[in-house]
Amino acid sequence: MRRGKGEGSIYRRRDGLWVGQYKIDTPGGRKTKYLYSRDRKEVARRLAKAIADRDGGLVFDSGSLVLGEYLDSWLNVVKETIMYGSFRRYEAICRLHIKPHLGSVRLNQLSPMQVQGLYKIKLDSGLSPRTVVYIHTTLHKSLQQAVKWSLIPVNVVANVDKPKNRSKEVKPLDEEQVRRLLEAAGGNPLESLYLIAVTTGLRQGELLGLKWSDVDLEGGILKVRRTVYNGVINPPKTKKGKRSVTLTKRAIRSLENHPRECEWIFCTKTSTPISCHNLHNRSWKPLLRKAGLPIDTRFHDLRHTAATLLLTKGVHPKIVQEMLGHSSISITLDTYSHVLPNMQEKAVEAMEDIFKDDD
Repeated sequence: MRRGKGEGSIYRRRDGLWVGQYKIDTPGGRKTKYLYSRDRKEVARRLAKAIADRDGGLVFDSGSLVLGEYLDSWLNVVKETIMYGSFRRYEAICRLHIKPHLGSVRLNQLSPMQVQGLYKIKLDSGLSPRTVVYIHTTLHKSLQQAVKWSLIPVNVVANVDKPKNRSKEVKPLDEEQVRRLLEAAGGNPLESLYLIAVTTGLRQGELLGLKWSDVDLEGGILKVRRTVYNGVINPPKTKKGKRSVTLTKRAIRSLENHPRECEWIFCTKTSTPISCHNLHNRSWKPLLRKAGLPIDTRFHDLRHTAATLLLTKGVHPKIVQEMLGHSSISITLDTYSHVLPNMQEKAVEAMEDIFKDDD
């Protein structure tokens, strides 16, 4: 008996055995599945259920596909859907940490115990909990897609405990250190970049992605519209990242005196955006030495410096959130919790001032 295309078929072999066959999609293409019984009605019943399960997304067949091969395919697909920096991080995590240990394991045989074991190996080797959390995130995201593609029934990483991520301590510069930094930057071709960084809290990629068309010097407004990472242009990191930021008078004056050599505010001699690596090695590190500041100070610490200075001066956290482009105020408060005790002291002083006549 023959059925419509995709509905399977039933036939009888010469030895009297009834066979039901149907098609499923696998990573290697369309594949034929077979069911056997001496009873034709039994084959028909099982075939109907198999086809219903297939059409309802309950059939999972990754074949002999191993995790390493799957991760390569997944990376190739997501490359066009995520920011370049995120793709580089996923690719490095897969290549350096996941594939060497679990790459040869068949996708449909990967177990939570194997994944948990990978985390232990990495932690025991001295890898930071933060990096192991990245491994967990990458595996979880990739296998969730495998579930959507009906390659596996469940995401085994969902049953694995990730290590606690001890956030990197925020080390902002104090007011005296900021003065020394900006004094050392005086006359530097990138003086405006450092000034804007410490007064607005813009991310490095946002600063390097600024064009003259993004700035209204008369109105004192700067618009964040893109990020640039080593020549790759992306939209801002979050939805809140696309924002307008008010410039200080000093920043406006600095930009007014900054050369307009190309469409990018901070560009190379060939009129392209500056590489973050060149910024770090050729400008930032020498500037730290000139200012006499700790050489391990990160450029990103200027963002923390801007936020900390604003919060300690009593600027409302919501305003700071909007300036930094955080997706929620909870991120701002969690990141700068070290500032909260000082803010509470000011709140108490304000309350005492309100009721001082009642004493």
